[in-house]
Amino acid sequence: MINKKILSEVYVKRHKDSHKYQFGSLLVIGGSKRYSGSPALAALAAYRAGVDLVTVAAPERAANIIASFSPDIITFPLQGDYIREEHVDDLIDLAKKSSAVVIGGGMERHDETLNAVAEFLDRVNLTCVIDADAIYAVADNMQSVRRKDFVITPHSREFYVLTNIEPWGMDLKKKMEIVNKLAVHLKTTILLKGPVDIISNGIKNDINRTGCVEMTVGGTGDTLAGIIGSLMAQGNIPFDAACAGAYINGKAGELAAKKLGVSMLATDIIKNISKVIK
Repeated sequence: MINKKILSEVYVKRHKDSHKYQFGSLLVIGGSKRYSGSPALAALAAYRAGVDLVTVAAPERAANIIASFSPDIITFPLQGDYIREEHVDDLIDLAKKSSAVVIGGGMERHDETLNAVAEFLDRVNLTCVIDADAIYAVADNMQSVRRKDFVITPHSREFYVLTNIEPWGMDLKKKMEIVNKLAVHLKTTILLKGPVDIISNGIKNDINRTGCVEMTVGGTGDTLAGIIGSLMAQGNIPFDAACAGAYINGKAGELAAKKLGVSMLATDIIKNISKVIK
């Protein structure tokens, strides 16, 4: 079971001569005409988890709204209402200037968007967190993620979309078996989100018990994706980043819920990330 010792493994002491970009540059890809909050939450959580720079690539309306959230976030507007195949070249160019990628939040599931995600994942040569709508692209294009340094972060419904296996009602041992089986098949890291998070890369398997029922509020998966992406951008391997990210996100949620109860929001998790890392 993951505990706070994981933090000393993923955070190294920073030398006084450290400089910008030394601790990573994260690219967040997501958003649509309808959704702008998801990539913004991932970006802000990533900053709080220690990455030096975050750029959000999103359709124009979403990018403009996200830019207004915080002066810390760099945005790259993509023409149109949703991400399409014509944007992939720009996204690959942005990835070449980055250390890791988070993709999927708020993208919606237009056929053209899912095709663009599959093409991007097939071409990119960085560690990536694949979340939310991007998981639906993976379900139809498994070859785009096989044997790559990715972390795929499904909840139970998205796990079913990937595997046609329903995790609902299974005991913990059985869930660990099916997560491990998928990780072995894809040869990448899987994080099945739930009351107990299960992380497997097909070789190592861990569980995370931090978190609380109040984290059913929207956006907590986005903060998780941002934290994991931040840790990978800082140089951690996907499995370690996934384990530490699950621990940090869940513990920050616990701290927020202790103060706010059912009134907590995903932005309250972001406010507590620094306390967990301390």
